Amino acid sequence: MKIAILGAGAMGSFFGGLLAESGQTVTLIDVNDAHLQAIREHGLRLETGMGDRRISSLETCRPEQVTAQPDLLLVFTKTLHTATALEGIADIIGPDTLVLTLQNGLGNVETVARFVPEDRIVVGMTTWPADLAGTAHVRSHGFGIIRIMAADGQERSGVAGIAEALSKAGLRCTVDQTVWQAIWEKVAFNAALNGICAVTGCTVDQLGAVPAGFALASAVVDEVIAVARAEGVEADADHCRETVAHAIAQHVGHKPSMLQDVLAGRATEIGAINGAVAERADKHGIAVPCTEMLLGLVRLIEARMKADRQPTA
Repeated sequence: MKIAILGAGAMGSFFGGLLAESGQTVTLIDVNDAHLQAIREHGLRLETGMGDRRISSLETCRPEQVTAQPDLLLVFTKTLHTATALEGIADIIGPDTLVLTLQNGLGNVETVARFVPEDRIVVGMTTWPADLAGTAHVRSHGFGIIRIMAADGQERSGVAGIAEALSKAGLRCTVDQTVWQAIWEKVAFNAALNGICAVTGCTVDQLGAVPAGFALASAVVDEVIAVARAEGVEADADHCRETVAHAIAQHVGHKPSMLQDVLAGRATEIGAINGAVAERADKHGIAVPCTEMLLGLVRLIEARMKADRQPTA
């Protein structure tokens, strides 16, 4: 399978490395020239539970350099960059190209559908963690799963083929028609852990240092699941809290993507996660004070970072 990965950050590089290692033809597409050049010259250093090694079979290029039409386009850009990124490679999305989004937050299918018919969009969620440990260097702590389905809800053979390829790479993927439940549960997970870590600077495991860490995460989970149920999605708060507790216990040293963005001075995905939940909560008249508090605090951090970047007179 010819696979193009749009966005070669921590998750895109991690998935690309494992897929290439399993024998797939993989091209990483990004605008980080130093990262791409280092991979071309030295391979991608990949640290996982299976060992520390270098993957040298990856192709890398900038968006304007892409020419071949992939069988599968895997979108791993930040949600706020998705539309611009897809515009940059629209010419290589062929009539048979399937597009898979495993991105955080809500609204991703709607964005992809501006470029690809819904019957060629695959939506899913993953619990795999990954950190960009340096240029051309990705580290993953613990294990995860992937659940995917056709965005239009139909059973399609291409979706099963994607799941098979991901599983062959060790990524443990299943086709599951209840993916929207999983997506909302991950939104709850991310609204809690990404938000709290971004505000406090804690790694995931450090949230277990005091009982208040898990208590706050649980409160956010309950709020998000209440909104999901109002949206007609039977998300499971108990299961989500168990996932949060497992992450705190097992994802030692892991810096969630939102914390990585804050540390790097980048804009975060808070709007597509806590912000999207708050908007839907308002529509249903549901109070989500903890979710909104984290939203406000992260936006304050973003505003401070933006001000810090402004040149002084």
